[in-house]
Amino acid sequence: TYIITLLLSPAVRVIVQFYLTRSRPDSRSGDILWKKSMKMSCALMVFEAKAAPKTRKEFMAWYEKQTEWSEDHSYNELSVCSAALQNWMNEMKQTFRPMNGPLSPSDEEFDSITEDEENLLTDYSMGREVIYGAFAWSLAEEANQLTRKLAEKHGVGFFDLQEGTIRFPD
Repeated sequence: TYIITLLLSPAVRVIVQFYLTRSRPDSRSGDILWKKSMKMSCALMVFEAKAAPKTRKEFMAWYEKQTEWSEDHSYNELSVCSAALQNWMNEMKQTFRPMNGPLSPSDEEFDSITEDEENLLTDYSMGREVIYGAFAWSLAEEANQLTRKLAEKHGVGFFDLQEGTIRFPD
C-alpha cells in the first residue's frame, strides 16, 4: 500500500490514498497485476498533552514540526510512543487496525479480509509524542467518536484536522 499526501494548506491536510495491492501473478504472462483505488481520508491525531503547547498558534507550529516525521525511528513502531499513547493505540487497534507495520494483518490475513474489514484498516504514523491516523472517509464519524472517547479515557490530547478542533485532557 502506498499513501500520497497532498498538502493543501499548513493547517489542513487532505490525504488521497492510492492503494496498490499486489494480486496474484497472471499465470499466462507472469506479470503482477495491481488493484488501484482512490479514497479520501479523515485525518485525526492524538498527542501527549504534556508535550503540546496550549495556544492554537503554538500548537499548530508544534504540529507542523511533529509531522515533518524527522525522528530517528520507524513510524510504524508503537514502542516509541509514550505509555498513554500506547494504551490508546492498543484499544484503538481493536476496531481500526493498522494497515502497515508489525500490528497490521499478515499477507494471509489480508488476502481473506472483507471489503468492510479493509475499510477499517488505518494508516497510522507513530511518533514519540503523537499518533496520526488517516481513516477511511466513509468511517470518519465513527473514527472521530472512538478516537475522542479513547483519548479522554487514556488522558491524551485529540486533534481533528478537518475541523481544527484541539482538545486537551481534563
